[in-house]
Amino acid sequence: MGSQEVSTVDWQGKRVTVAGLGVSGLPAARALHERGALVTVVNDGDDARARTQAAELEALGITVRLGDGATLPPSTELVVTAPGWQPDKPLFLAAAEAGVPVWGDVELAWRLRGDNGRKAAPWLAVTGTNGKTTTVRMLASILEAAGLRTAAVGNIGVSLLDAVLGETEYDVLAVELSSYQLHWAPSLRAHSAAVLNLAPDHLDWHGSMEAYAADKGRVYEGNTVACVYNVSDPATEDLVREADVEEGCRAIGFTLGAPGPSQLGVVDGILVDRAFVANRQKQAQELAEVSDVNPSAPHNIANALAAAALARAFGVEPAAVRDGLRAFRPDAHRIEHVADIGEVAYVDDSKATNTHATEASLAAYDSIVWIAGGLAKGATFDELVTGAAKRLRGVVLMGADRALIHEALTRHAPEVPVVDLERTDTGAMSEAVARAAELARPGDTVLLAPACASMDMFTNYNKRGEAFADAVRARADESA
Repeated sequence: MGSQEVSTVDWQGKRVTVAGLGVSGLPAARALHERGALVTVVNDGDDARARTQAAELEALGITVRLGDGATLPPSTELVVTAPGWQPDKPLFLAAAEAGVPVWGDVELAWRLRGDNGRKAAPWLAVTGTNGKTTTVRMLASILEAAGLRTAAVGNIGVSLLDAVLGETEYDVLAVELSSYQLHWAPSLRAHSAAVLNLAPDHLDWHGSMEAYAADKGRVYEGNTVACVYNVSDPATEDLVREADVEEGCRAIGFTLGAPGPSQLGVVDGILVDRAFVANRQKQAQELAEVSDVNPSAPHNIANALAAAALARAFGVEPAAVRDGLRAFRPDAHRIEHVADIGEVAYVDDSKATNTHATEASLAAYDSIVWIAGGLAKGATFDELVTGAAKRLRGVVLMGADRALIHEALTRHAPEVPVVDLERTDTGAMSEAVARAAELARPGDTVLLAPACASMDMFTNYNKRGEAFADAVRARADESA
């Protein structure tokens, strides 16, 4: 199926099982019911929230089965799953044995796009271990600057189903896709797509790094114009080579160095394009200045180059790339500068929940007092500490798995002073900031980049970042 073709399915009377309530399950159940499908929703949980959601669906005539997400309902012809459900769940094993296909929310949205009678908007897709959300939002900002009707959708909080079936008629969609979503999206064919980077993550779900990378690589299948890869991460280019793309689709690299032909890169503080120009052997098109990227940390410049490559693949003019990057504002808790106190900068990167994201964060500063720790999710920290050792003024550790980071510091940075906080109460972050301030010197950056998940002490990374920012601002008020 080509990129612009729309799949038609006769849903009338089709028996569909929707696995999981929530952000993707609810709109999927409603959309299928509206099209005449006989929908049964199954859900592992049976709490108050699930019962409220179930009541809403049952009022429409949809069958809901709470507390039993393992059994395949009789006569099921299709399963539509929430992206987080693991492939080895009994429901999916039963579906495979019965020859019943399994789609994710992305696959369903792809199949239903254009179903409302309007032209289906092409998708510019982004995946990778880190940087997806920022890149997709940068891309949407660039597309908007070009005068295009667009939205940042997918694994970013806005349901793809809502985007493709809603009232707004889009020219193009900027789509963030997780490895989970790609696993369950066999027929997705994007206009152009990017894999930003690859590092071990979610291996408990995928089973191996090879399986994780293969699911990420699905984003390139059937691309029509450009497969965008990271020059400094050869594994992403390997995925391009393995992909079955449309005739004429090109491999486009992005690099923080000077670009070669068919690449975007940086020359003398300028983001330049040697891919979408008339003579890429000899010409380069200026797109923006590094200072137009906010914040202009190296990994964020890489995100901007990837976004620019996808926009240029869609025909966007250089001026719109510059204007879109200038208009972009990063989300909270992503390398967010909180305050300067006594010539020390305090930066909140609570979103750095794994070692790959934290490596990029640490690389953005020369002298750092690092606040880290939380739930390690099976991660190891030797490589991270080895790479950052020369930048570390000191380290403050907190959270359940802080000992793992402490052990790596002892092995690879024994001269760096470490403060180990045992307390896990709500005041722990205030003490972490206070102890970091004691270690810092003028010109240093106190950086919250935990390299761990937050749920041992906080509801989510947002709450962790807010606790850090509150502690910093309280300290700034005291010193004013």
